[in-house]
Amino acid sequence: MPSVPSTGYLIAAVAVAAAVTWALRAVPFAALAPLRESPVLHYLSAHMPAGIMVVLVAYSVHNADLRTPPHAAALGIALIVTVGLHLWRGNALLSILTGTAVHVALASTILAA
Repeated sequence: MPSVPSTGYLIAAVAVAAAVTWALRAVPFAALAPLRESPVLHYLSAHMPAGIMVVLVAYSVHNADLRTPPHAAALGIALIVTVGLHLWRGNALLSILTGTAVHVALASTILAA
């Protein structure tokens, strides 16, 4: 029959787990505090959304079959909607979600036929 851990052992285990969890959540804030005034950080915060969009487009298109007209049309329309919406509204989340929804809708209708 297995032995039951003592109350002190359980309290110590929970305390250690809580301390490690708190420390792991606090470390990024402590590490970034000195970087808040960094010109590099300001540059990255201004230019990363465009970089993320480029990476997402490259990842989305790299395995696409552009030789088949329905696939190319669905992808092209979704890309045009995504880019157009991003240029119009400037909201990356809105652009990505809408572009994804358009591509899924087109892929489900055009490509399913």
